[in-house]
Amino acid sequence: MADPRVLAPYRALLASRLQSQLAYRRSFALDVFGAVGIGLLEFAEVYVIFANISILGGLDFAGVALLFALANIAFSLADMTVGHLDALPTYIRTGLLDAFLLRPLSVLGQLVTSDVQLRRLGRTAVAVVILAVALPASDIDWRAETVYLLILTPIAGAAIFAALFVLAAAAQFWLVDGAELTSAFTYGGSYAASYPTSIFTMPVRVLFTFVIPAAFTAYLPTLLILGIPGPPDTPVWLGWLTPVAAAVAWVVALLAWRLGLRHYTGTGS
Repeated sequence: MADPRVLAPYRALLASRLQSQLAYRRSFALDVFGAVGIGLLEFAEVYVIFANISILGGLDFAGVALLFALANIAFSLADMTVGHLDALPTYIRTGLLDAFLLRPLSVLGQLVTSDVQLRRLGRTAVAVVILAVALPASDIDWRAETVYLLILTPIAGAAIFAALFVLAAAAQFWLVDGAELTSAFTYGGSYAASYPTSIFTMPVRVLFTFVIPAAFTAYLPTLLILGIPGPPDTPVWLGWLTPVAAAVAWVVALLAWRLGLRHYTGTGS
């Protein structure tokens, strides 16, 4: 187990950040309300699509709602905890990153605990409500494996999205001003994860399954939960490998982060 004294500085950083957000309750409530609105607008897009069709990628409305809920719970949790890493280009340009390097603490740990945004729980709440409505509306054979998947999928999915945020931040050590480019893969991955991967063309399907593992965050587990066979090129049993995909994503992300830090030479060089 980690030494509590090692974790104490991170807890202090995190606690101060959370207290500062809760100090202005009206502003915090407005921020949460805004996040709720974003979640509702995104689900409204799904609703509009099903106003014209009854099946999308082999899933009915309840199935897509279940998929949307699982994907958005995972992404919103990751976005809340590490989504602020997309500010790294600003830290690099202004030299603020050098201050993190001077402290005898993990740079990544300091960045993660420096700006956790509780307001993003509003989007999580929307997804949880949609999940609560979609589950009884779906034809699910309730077994121990089903409950296991429902618990595991948002956690492993959040780990995958968090790894993508870290990988995108690591790329900034070379790109410096490439946040918009990497956002196409982090936020784009979130968008792709909210819909059946089978609706995309083959190159895009391969990209968001085996390169950016967005399909593992919700689509493949949803097929298992509903007992629906996947496309021929994406067998449904891959859904059981979501924790493996999360572990691989973190290995790649941490290696890229370490290489990025070694590449960084500071603003005074």
